[in-house]
Amino acid sequence: MKLYTIETGFFKLDGGAMFGVVPKTIWNKLNPADENNLCTWAMRCLLIEDGNRLILVDNGIGNKQDAKFFSHYYLHGDATLDKSLAAHGFHRDDITDMFLTHLHFDHCGGSIIRQGERLVPAFKNATYWSNEDHWKWATQPNDREKASFLKENILPIQESGQLKFIDHLEGVNFTEHVSIRFANGHTDAMMLPQISYKGKTIVYMADLLPSTGHIPLPYVMAYDMFPLKTLQEKKSFLQEAADKEFILYLEHDPVNECCMLQQTEKGIRAGETFSLSSI
Repeated sequence: MKLYTIETGFFKLDGGAMFGVVPKTIWNKLNPADENNLCTWAMRCLLIEDGNRLILVDNGIGNKQDAKFFSHYYLHGDATLDKSLAAHGFHRDDITDMFLTHLHFDHCGGSIIRQGERLVPAFKNATYWSNEDHWKWATQPNDREKASFLKENILPIQESGQLKFIDHLEGVNFTEHVSIRFANGHTDAMMLPQISYKGKTIVYMADLLPSTGHIPLPYVMAYDMFPLKTLQEKKSFLQEAADKEFILYLEHDPVNECCMLQQTEKGIRAGETFSLSSI
């Protein structure tokens, strides 16, 4: 099995929304804001080459929205999904499995592309994986979260016939080397791949821990639907990850791809940071 970092570029989000109740005087030292209070974040995906399967975990924001939509998020950087795949010798048509941690637009926007007036799957040979609970949550969204669930990113997946559901069971196997953890604080039934790789355990953190700056327990995004649930999930996960020496793969950290954890007098904090390719 081989793992590859897939960078899809950077975008900006409000720093206060990303750090919740933490004051700007503190979080601004972690990820300095611009004059509009916006911070830069990565949209870092993961490619898993596992036997005859080529699994892409999340796919970024895509490029099919209009200029008004993108004007809110200040996309920047040279990386794109296609460039990142090509750098490792792959094309989007090679993807056999498109694994969606959850259906917020910055994680699944690249799932669907425009062909003239039609919306079609960007990965024509792939099975798209979600779970039934999250799919229902996303297609029948609450008023607070519905701006993150864009129908044009989601409904064409089902219409294509390429959608399949993973059982909502903690630890369910996706492949021999990949199992699934579930988290419910950020959004209902978000899926986190846990990968056995070179004798180590790597967990793709999605939005449970967007960056190293979110490791301290109170650092919970205002975007989370159930922040106290996130707090509980973080506390439990961080202790397990520290005890078992998990590697955390960070989707939104603008600098760090991976990190380990360490126990300090202030609690569990980020330890060594490194690139995926160095493992």
